[in-house]
Amino acid sequence: MQRESGHYTLMQMLTFFIPLGFSASLTAVTHLIINGTLSRADQAEFIIASYAVALSLFGLIERPVLVFRQTSSALVKNKASFKLLNTVLIQVMVFIFILCSLIGYTPLGEYLFIYLFSAELGMIASITSTFRVITFVIFFSGIRCIYQGIIINQFETKWITIGVVFRLFGMFLVAYYFIWTNQVNSSIVGAIIFLTGMAIECIVSVWRGRKIIKESNSQEKNDLDRKEIFRFYTPLVFYLSFQTIVIPVIYAFLGNITDVKLGIASFAMAFAITNLVLSFFMYTHQIVLQFYNQNKKEVLQCVIVFSIAPSLFLGILCFTPAGSWFMLNVMGTNPVLAESTLVVLKFFIIKTLLFPWVDFFGGYLMLHKNTKSMVKPQVYNLVAVTLCMAVLVYFVPNFNGSIGAVAASFGEIIGLIVVMMVVYKLNKKDSLKKQTA
Repeated sequence: MQRESGHYTLMQMLTFFIPLGFSASLTAVTHLIINGTLSRADQAEFIIASYAVALSLFGLIERPVLVFRQTSSALVKNKASFKLLNTVLIQVMVFIFILCSLIGYTPLGEYLFIYLFSAELGMIASITSTFRVITFVIFFSGIRCIYQGIIINQFETKWITIGVVFRLFGMFLVAYYFIWTNQVNSSIVGAIIFLTGMAIECIVSVWRGRKIIKESNSQEKNDLDRKEIFRFYTPLVFYLSFQTIVIPVIYAFLGNITDVKLGIASFAMAFAITNLVLSFFMYTHQIVLQFYNQNKKEVLQCVIVFSIAPSLFLGILCFTPAGSWFMLNVMGTNPVLAESTLVVLKFFIIKTLLFPWVDFFGGYLMLHKNTKSMVKPQVYNLVAVTLCMAVLVYFVPNFNGSIGAVAASFGEIIGLIVVMMVVYKLNKKDSLKKQTA
């Protein structure tokens, strides 16, 4: 399963990366299809809200299987190492499925939905039935990720995009069937559409991944063991978990600003636009994992481009008439919300400048199998966001939604500084070891 390593041009790197970027951006369309379908129901608000709560909890629980994409990409070098990682994946999926079953079929679920997500009692039955269906996504998601790691490792990233395209097409057909037969009457419909799409993407990933494994002629001895897998995997789970907590913390503080409704709405809108723009660059760490050792200069050139491009796009939205046109005609907001959102977006430009560099250093730590060092910067990020929100809400609550963007960007600054310090110390330590060797 080993591929040839050597020097690659910037264009070759972009050819590897662009399909990954497109696949991440296209994935964002998933929930547009689902929400667009559910919005046609008679009780659309109730049904969409029920689906959103079920999906939110599942999104938190799903994190441990998503990490297998990076783990597979970084650690799998031959058939034996894939087989070992696959056994770990199965164990993790079974554990998560048992946890989801407890939530879906015991009072634990009702407790979480009411006290964690503030759901109304009348929504519990709908949320619970939806969550039971979404639970099965865990298997397709995990299997998809482990095979996608192999596909990425072999530079066949076009298959990631192809899988997402088939996923969206399948979801569209299922959504059209429910609309055509007038069966959009429950939040379970959203779960079925999501499950179908994930199953299709999984099938494409498994088909291509298995072909790669079958064609592998690597006779290299497997030096991977379970301890090494968990040393790499476990910190990444914590890293993603801390990353997930940041936005709920911001929303919690935004409940104390001057204009709560406008502030939360403008922050949510600006955050969604920022995420959509950044989604194309979410795989920056893969550039580092696959190319950095032989192509440091070209990798740095890529990251510079990844930093400037989304910031330039947001800058155009914030400082030219294109922004107002985009908000009013594409996003469909009213003039007041449009103006407020564009103000919030200005502060998110800092985040878009820094995020690719944070992901670059994260990829560097993954490359050196030192994922435990990734947790510390994310903890500092969370602490910085929390403290910043507390100070801003107390002293300038009239800044409204901008407070959230300032805090998120400040957290990104602190996270970048800390991860740079971590990498510097590790490099210094390695240099001392080489000198004494």
